[in-house]
Amino acid sequence: MILDLRAGRKAAALWLARRRSESFDGKEAFERSGHCLPSPGEKKGGEEGREPWLASWSWDTKGEMPLLGLGTWQAALGKVGDAVKVAIDLGYRHFDCARFYRNEEEIGDAFRQKIREGAVKREELFVVTKLWCNSHEKPLVKKSCQDSLADLKLDYLDLYLMHFPMGFKPGEDLSPKDEEGMVIPDNTDFLDTWEAMEELVDCGLVKAIGISNFNHDQIERLLSKPGLKYKPVNNQIECHPYLTQEKLIPYCQSKGIAVTAYRPFGAHTLKPGDPILLEDPHIKQIAARHQKTVAQVLIRFHIQRNVAVIPKSEKPYRLEENFKVFDFELTKKEMETLLSLNKNWRDCAMAHCVNHKDYPFKADY
Repeated sequence: MILDLRAGRKAAALWLARRRSESFDGKEAFERSGHCLPSPGEKKGGEEGREPWLASWSWDTKGEMPLLGLGTWQAALGKVGDAVKVAIDLGYRHFDCARFYRNEEEIGDAFRQKIREGAVKREELFVVTKLWCNSHEKPLVKKSCQDSLADLKLDYLDLYLMHFPMGFKPGEDLSPKDEEGMVIPDNTDFLDTWEAMEELVDCGLVKAIGISNFNHDQIERLLSKPGLKYKPVNNQIECHPYLTQEKLIPYCQSKGIAVTAYRPFGAHTLKPGDPILLEDPHIKQIAARHQKTVAQVLIRFHIQRNVAVIPKSEKPYRLEENFKVFDFELTKKEMETLLSLNKNWRDCAMAHCVNHKDYPFKADY
């Protein structure tokens, strides 16, 4: 199979130029690359002048990350490394990882190989990973981050997220359960865990910190924390046309917090009764009109909301296909159609955590 690397390399070059703060005409370069820009006077889901391939935050230090990244949840050992290497060659620069995924070491081997080959430089990558729930106690936070860095073969992280606001009993078991199958919590408060994450910024292990799966009330509590040193720059949440997050996304963006959507294609592993997003006839019709795949439409849906998106695939042709989403634009009516499909259906419901004091999914948003 021959992969078309041109579009990805153009986008990667723009990202690198931006990151190096080189002088270049971003609008002119982006148009030359065949990507899509707003029409004159039009805003696309965010602030005036926003570059359409970047998600931005605007708290203590302004920052940006590529809107399109590669997700690695359930990316199998023996395959994930090759997927990362292909993705880098295609132009992907944003990589989403997590301690919980148990594949950081193989991803790190891929990073190291591509850097040694000269295919990419460390400063060109935007690497995200996450603190897992069994390491919320303050003394465990730094060690978990250092373990991730060691496995990823990196000296620093671009963004470090608290995977969930819920702390679990510390230990080797990533999801400790009682005899009834419910998670065993610890006694931590995510505000204290956040203080330990702030220390990671101060000691240079991470450039920015953020959250994942936090609801509106939990974000408000964090932003109102006395002595807050660094505000969260990103909230990573499940989002797709069956869970449109039409309250949480604008709220985060109004606070200067960038949003990243995980599981953009719906369920990773279908269970009986789960709706199949990729088979939705409304989305299929939109895809046919644009001569695109359903997956490409679902990715584009997020990009036009100024939401970063991290689809996962291990197949080279899918990685290439998922990257080709900057050469078309969904109409206002098509966006409205996609939003109208909302069912408030959540794949990552964490049902075994429903009794946890910090369970985030009972709130309206």
